[in-house]
Amino acid sequence: MEPALHLDVAGGTATVRIANPAKRNAMTTEMWRSLPGLLERCAADPDVRVLVLTGEGGTFCAGADISSLTEGADRSRDLAIAAEEALAAFPKPTLAAVRGFCVGGGCQLAAACDLRFASDDASFGVTPAKLGIVYGASSTRRLVELTGPATAKYLLFSGELIDAGRALRTGLVDEVWPREALDRRVAEFAAVLASRSQLTQASAKEFAAGLAGPGRIAHWAEQERAGGDTAEGVAAFLERRQPRFGWTVGGPAVDGRPDPRTGLPVAGR
Repeated sequence: MEPALHLDVAGGTATVRIANPAKRNAMTTEMWRSLPGLLERCAADPDVRVLVLTGEGGTFCAGADISSLTEGADRSRDLAIAAEEALAAFPKPTLAAVRGFCVGGGCQLAAACDLRFASDDASFGVTPAKLGIVYGASSTRRLVELTGPATAKYLLFSGELIDAGRALRTGLVDEVWPREALDRRVAEFAAVLASRSQLTQASAKEFAAGLAGPGRIAHWAEQERAGGDTAEGVAAFLERRQPRFGWTVGGPAVDGRPDPRTGLPVAGR
């Protein structure tokens, strides 16, 4: 199998599989380079409401393909950071489904997702200290935000792996499941996310990322007034039925302005 990122869309969920089984799903230069474009297509697709990132087979991702470093550490790091930032800026909920090794660049990608569910045999590590590589500033900040400075320093200084239990305790992952139950749990939770209001989710992602200036607060207030999801949510609650939310990421914005993180339109009916 040639190293590649594989995309499947079903039931509102886009599943991106990291596939390089000969090297434990290590990310090649071309895989790093292709991820932002793939994410852009998913962001603009109204059939995609949630994105799941996972690895082919029994491993999530063992990091960057070391052979790609022959192109230069700076170039490889720039591509990895661009892919990570594109994933963090994706305007819909993202969930990493992690089994086996989640190391180096793989951990970088998982940390860029909104949520991380892991199998109980997963292992996590951030390994630039083993190669003498400067870990990116944005990647370091994101790791600190998830785990706190002590655990981030432990991972970065040592390059040692931690198990799923410790990852759960430190906030690196959100849920841990037996290996045979992980796919079912991820599918169930993705369906929950797909059923919720994209208006709520998109605005929450932006505010959580610190984009909460007066202009953006006013923008989202206008989306709420004109988008229709609030009226539908209240009506569904009173009628004791499931809501049918119509606001979608990727449609024409109510006030015509794009999402500042992605450049995409952010609302539609």
